[in-house]
Amino acid sequence: MDSRKLYDRFFTIFGTMMIFFYFFLAYFVMFSPSLDHIDKPLRIMMGIPMIAYGLYRITVSYRKIKENFFDDGKDE
Repeated sequence: MDSRKLYDRFFTIFGTMMIFFYFFLAYFVMFSPSLDHIDKPLRIMMGIPMIAYGLYRITVSYRKIKENFFDDGKDE
């Protein structure tokens, strides 16, 4: 396996793990009692774009996983 393919696979896995971070961060910002000093509507306005970005990253990661792990080797 060449180094470029290994590099792509590593960052595909890293990007997939980051999806969980985005959703956790959105949940934390919106529902954490430690952030009660920030208004609830503002916390929701900060959390919803994080959820939307997480959903976007799911679609990108799905395509990358399919490309890097389940490719038939057509270009090798």
